[in-house]
Amino acid sequence: MYSLLDKLGQPEDIKKYSLFELESLAKEIRQLIIETVAANGGHLAPSLGTVELTLALYSVFKFPQDKLIWDVGHQAYTHKILTGRKERFSTLRQQGGITGFPNRFESSYDAFGVGHASTSISAALGMAISRDLSGRSNKVIAVIGDGALTGGEAFEALNHAGQLGRNLIVILNDNEMSIDKNVGAMSEYLSRIRLAPQYKQAKHDVEEILSSIPRIGSRVLKTANQIKDGIRSVLVPGALFEEMGFNYLGPLDGHNISLLQDVFNKVREMDGPLLIHVHTMKGRGYAPAEKNPGKFHGVGKFDLATGECAKKAAGAPSYTSVFSQALLDLAEKRPELVAITAAMPSGTGLSAFKEKYQGRFLDTGIAEEHAVTLAAGLAADGKHPVVAIYSTFAQRAYDQLIHDVCLQNLPVTICLDRAGLVGEDGPTHHGVFDLSYLRHMPNMTVFVPKDENELRQMLGKAVTMDTPTAIRYPRGAGLGVEIQEEFSDMQVGEAEVLSEGGEIAFLAVGAMNEVAAGAVELLSRHGIEATLVNMRFIKPLDEELLQRLGESKKLLVTLEENVLAGGFGSAVAEFLLDRNLPAGLMRCGLPDAFVEQGARSELLKLVGLTPEAVAEKVMARLQTNTK
Repeated sequence: MYSLLDKLGQPEDIKKYSLFELESLAKEIRQLIIETVAANGGHLAPSLGTVELTLALYSVFKFPQDKLIWDVGHQAYTHKILTGRKERFSTLRQQGGITGFPNRFESSYDAFGVGHASTSISAALGMAISRDLSGRSNKVIAVIGDGALTGGEAFEALNHAGQLGRNLIVILNDNEMSIDKNVGAMSEYLSRIRLAPQYKQAKHDVEEILSSIPRIGSRVLKTANQIKDGIRSVLVPGALFEEMGFNYLGPLDGHNISLLQDVFNKVREMDGPLLIHVHTMKGRGYAPAEKNPGKFHGVGKFDLATGECAKKAAGAPSYTSVFSQALLDLAEKRPELVAITAAMPSGTGLSAFKEKYQGRFLDTGIAEEHAVTLAAGLAADGKHPVVAIYSTFAQRAYDQLIHDVCLQNLPVTICLDRAGLVGEDGPTHHGVFDLSYLRHMPNMTVFVPKDENELRQMLGKAVTMDTPTAIRYPRGAGLGVEIQEEFSDMQVGEAEVLSEGGEIAFLAVGAMNEVAAGAVELLSRHGIEATLVNMRFIKPLDEELLQRLGESKKLLVTLEENVLAGGFGSAVAEFLLDRNLPAGLMRCGLPDAFVEQGARSELLKLVGLTPEAVAEKVMARLQTNTK
């Protein structure tokens, strides 16, 4: 089916391919990526945009001796296909299959594991320093997208790399800015000239001649440099990078394999930090993705012929959409509300807010740390910012949450979407640490809704509070409960007893209420009755209720879609111990390990967070206690 790709053995074989063969190979790779992502879902548009760039890199450099570090990894599918994973590519993002991101445990060609943005230059610089300390001469290459370059860590790394002057190649994959035809052609021409050894020698000779002119030579050279720098800052896109100590080349056509090969072959011989700016097209080669690259950035299963995403059965609204509507409704009556996101307005449900309240919406780019401190500044001046971030990315703003928000006790509401196990994106994207790190922050109130209506009501309560608040909720559809339009007040720290009976009490948070309810039903069939509590708050806990249950029940069972270490179950354990209460405790949650990728239902079964697994564990515990 794939005449060239099927014959490809080692990645080194690419060096033997002619330009025509490489261009044909690019078409075959695109077809394989499109077919696989249509079946499995994944990051389609970014990977389609980097096919030629990846082929050019592998046709010039010698990996894995040379090191190739991708940023985020959304664009690395071609890299995976070329490095011995073509036969398993059909398992992309499935449980037990190959991961959607570069992973050091998967291949020696994956020099660094990624999944969060803006890390590649830092990691590459570390490898370059290690190389020099070891006396090696291999090349180190970081590929970073223009979106990831908005992250502060990327600029910190650029600044350090320019200061150190190590041999390092950074490729800026720009798939947002368009290149005017004339400007692009001139840039390519100038880049070729600057790569030529004659250019460097001529530049050196001219500087020597000017410097040798008595009395005025140094001033002429200084003036010439000032004029050059002034013109460069206007005409050359890379002036910023050159000021940071990088030699800048580009922008170049990232789909022109011949041009890229020529540039890469020459930069292999150049010293110091280099930044090569290439322009690529997201979704290239698949018309629906070219037309709507945003839709196909990260996409579920879709119809190959039409590009239409597989339709989900009509049902409950997603938690994200309920959050979106609730915030719109609240903002209408509360002018102090401001919405903030870090490059994810669509994913977090803030696009509608942006449309209606443009002046009260802020997108910081991939800069979660800045987003949180920005919110703290707004709150310190009388506003109530709502910061919507995926749980996994909020980890990056841990210090800002403590130091800038909680220490100053500011009214900032953090809304953590995609909390818990998120499925096929795997361990880099599971939001399973937030309960552990939020509950030890002084002044923080942590809400966890059991359903979409409770999310709406909790948001309504959080924005009325003058202290830090956090709400964490899962990916995907709610339970289909009735949503109350009116915002009702709720008592902070008060749990909800859903049913009462027996000598066991299930204490569940968030989506685990559904699992707990299933376990209670299964146990009742065995004649074991139990109390079911929706805790609702991780901090503060309902201490009055816990005191009563700790005194009256033989066993408390906590359930959370969070790591057990330091999470909700730990909070209950601490309470029971500190009060010397007699009830036993069984904690159900995620183990001290990174959970792999797969459908959420598969992963819950894997970690024992299903009604059946919990009920069996409880019965085993009861049998042990009666012996």
